[in-house]
Amino acid sequence: MNRSKLLSFLISLMIVSSAMGQKSTIAQAPYDTAKVYRVELTEGIEMVGHYVSHDSATFVLRTKQISRVEIPFKGILVLEEVPSSNFRNGVYWFRNPHATRYFFAPSAFNLKKGEGYYQNSYLFLNSFNVGLTDNISIGGGIEMLSFFGSLASDGEFGPIFFITPKLSFKATDRFRYGLGIYYINIPSLFSENERTGAGITYAMGTFGDENKNLTIGGGLAFARQEFSKDPIFTVCGLSRISKRTALVSENWLLLNNNNVEAVYSYGLRFFGEKMAVDLGFINNPDIARALLVGIPYVDFTVKF
Repeated sequence: MNRSKLLSFLISLMIVSSAMGQKSTIAQAPYDTAKVYRVELTEGIEMVGHYVSHDSATFVLRTKQISRVEIPFKGILVLEEVPSSNFRNGVYWFRNPHATRYFFAPSAFNLKKGEGYYQNSYLFLNSFNVGLTDNISIGGGIEMLSFFGSLASDGEFGPIFFITPKLSFKATDRFRYGLGIYYINIPSLFSENERTGAGITYAMGTFGDENKNLTIGGGLAFARQEFSKDPIFTVCGLSRISKRTALVSENWLLLNNNNVEAVYSYGLRFFGEKMAVDLGFINNPDIARALLVGIPYVDFTVKF
């Protein structure tokens, strides 16, 4: 399968998976009258309240304003439990729309089946991710400078592209773990006629919830089917400080011949219910000597 067919297949898989609904299963799921649920309707209306009862056709909710709301299952787009951490002083905080990733590094939170997002970094790095199941997601994307450069130089489609499958599981309410691969294919560094495949295989564990968490991960880099002997470690964290703002930090430790090279980043994440914007800085001792605060980083994410 050539590169263009591979990318077309990946995009088609994402579109088909994102369209897969769960209406056939939500009516059979167990619900608890002591818990709070969020219901999003196909018309875009959202309601949050305590579960009252349900039958095969209708879900009944009690909100602060209305004691009994009967909602047909056929009109429900999303039905999910709202964790207690999403209430601050009695005020509902919508779910973190981008809990599965920090800046670049992933957390062990996963997209739910049918969920997905588009992310753009630095304007020219584009990616999509989608949940195939509640535990398996896959993503991919292309870098646009190499895309236009390849068309301009030889008229062929030859951009840098990447694929990011991930598998993750919930162990407890406060701990998740997972593993995945970040694979990137670039114009070859060794031959004018070949491309080079490289990437990282990794495992990670995430402590906390979607609003405040710490992820510790480790992996091995590879290139041209050969793995590095020196591991790479990540320590990342997020802390939601208001309904629409969070602090984010992502830090990489690279072992190289018993030497440790560190790359760290920090910044703010601003978000709404379906969108997140990151403004941060990437730094290390070498960068700091030239630019004290580090290299600016910006991205935005739209969830679907």
